[in-house]
Amino acid sequence: MFTGIITEVGKVRSVARKGGAVAISVDAPQTAAELAVGDSVAVNGVCQTVTVVTEQAFSFEAVAETLRLTGLSALKPGSRVNLEPALRLGDRISGHLVSGHVDCTGMVRARRSVSTRNVDFVVQIPDELSRYVHDKGSICLDGVSLTVKAVGGSMVEITVIPHTLENTILGTWRTGTSVNVEVDQLAKYLAPRTRAKGGRKE
Repeated sequence: MFTGIITEVGKVRSVARKGGAVAISVDAPQTAAELAVGDSVAVNGVCQTVTVVTEQAFSFEAVAETLRLTGLSALKPGSRVNLEPALRLGDRISGHLVSGHVDCTGMVRARRSVSTRNVDFVVQIPDELSRYVHDKGSICLDGVSLTVKAVGGSMVEITVIPHTLENTILGTWRTGTSVNVEVDQLAKYLAPRTRAKGGRKE
């Protein structure tokens, strides 16, 4: 499990095909110092298992299904990635509980500057996931825990503050950017029960 609070932005060192999988090495000294082989780490919100660790970098292998469902397939040497080591029992949860099991990719449809240097983004997600996203609820985009500002059909609007823009890859988002999407796990668990009761809240 993760919290959606990015601890370091790493840089992809190498990408190598290994059959149907891809081995990816990431320069990230702060994160590498916390990891051991076999640990989980979220890379742009995707939970991956560490296969190699050095003082300055770590590596993982993304399998075919992960490459199909997430944006890891687009990574190349020099790509910047959001990183978060797995949550430890007793750690503070400053974001929300995130599994690292990405539901899909979405697309940035708009970027607008607003007051106090904040930026609003509109991200389109698949229609079938929109029922799990609600105003003032949580969503994880490229591994970042964010509060939903507004929802209109498949369009999800969020506001990103300067600190997040400067300390994650969200500052590089532009119209047309593909992003990893994980909807709130609690919403996914509760939605079927709510429907079973005819839409009444429990």
